[in-house]
Amino acid sequence: MGRSEETWRVLCGDELCGEIVIDDMDMPWMHGTFVAGPAFAKVKPLFDRELELLEQDDDDPEEWEAAYDQVAEAVCLISPRGPVAEFLLHIEGDRAWFRWSDEPFTPE
Repeated sequence: MGRSEETWRVLCGDELCGEIVIDDMDMPWMHGTFVAGPAFAKVKPLFDRELELLEQDDDDPEEWEAAYDQVAEAVCLISPRGPVAEFLLHIEGDRAWFRWSDEPFTPE
């Protein structure tokens, strides 16, 4: 199976928030269909807020960073090979896109 057919999971603690079936890659970004799980309702407002802030053309990224920190604290991303150390994940409707690393991202 190629990466374009992999299924990644988004967990909130031990609960399934959803699955992402990869259907496109534009490295470093992976894109896929998002199928919400039972726990997604708990974190959907966090994803909605971070996307709202991301789409604003604002010179001050601190508000988005704070919103995304809430997302990153609430969920973890699991590859078919296991948990990833760091990720940047966006979910909108039935679409998700993310980048990930086995090592923590370094501040730029």
